[in-house]
Amino acid sequence: MSVTREFYRTRAAEALRDAEAASLDNVRDRCLRAAAAWEVMANRLARTEHMRAETDARKAAEAAVAAETAPYEAAEV
Repeated sequence: MSVTREFYRTRAAEALRDAEAASLDNVRDRCLRAAAAWEVMANRLARTEHMRAETDARKAAEAAVAAETAPYEAAEV
């Protein structure tokens, strides 16, 4: 199963709803901590996806430059 940011954010929203419905302070606190943890995971995944996209774009650009210069380098030899 692939985990998505939407999955994490859905779990965070559920934890917040549970916190609002909780009548006990310790249960409310636990739910709020869980919501915060889910948000951290969603943000971490977003950052990872962004970094991966940047890396893929950089590698594609490098490959394109290498493909363009390869015929010229072979002709010089």
